[in-house]
This record gives sequence, structure tokens and C-alpha cells, in this order.
Amino acid sequence: GGIETFESCEGGPGHASPDPTIRFHGDAWAGYRAFAVAMEHDLPVLELRRVHDVYGGQLNGPWWALVFRPEVRTLVVEAPKEQP
Repeated sequence: GGIETFESCEGGPGHASPDPTIRFHGDAWAGYRAFAVAMEHDLPVLELRRVHDVYGGQLNGPWWALVFRPEVRTLVVEAPKEQP
């Protein structure tokens, strides 16, 4: 299966996150799978986090956050070309 993302941010000044970040739902192993896929594609991972926030005095979550180094913004990923 895939990864159920619910938020992403390219990072930088004026953005919600200082670094490019993808937040996603998943079980205890989903973060490890996402990390492995990112590494297989040579993406510059900075951190993998398991996150809870506090909303109305209550813990909310957990979810995963995969944080990339800023140079990920300069990468271009091309879809594989179909064979004739």
C-alpha cells in the first residue's frame, strides 16, 4: 500500500515548516517504509519523526513527519517513459 499523506510543506521563510516536510498517517511501521522509499530514491532525508500535538489540552495523534534537507527542492523527478 501507499502512504496516506495529510499535509506537505516545501519549507522556507513564510512557510509552516522551516524544512520541506511531509506528514502522514500510518501504523508503527509506516514511517520506516516511507524512510526506506525516500532513501531508495536518493532523497535527502533530515529526520523521521513520530508526532503528537496538544489540542485543547489533549494529545492528538500520533502521525509521522518525514523532513527533508532544503536541497530536496532542487531535485527533479521524472516519471518513467512508456516503452513503445
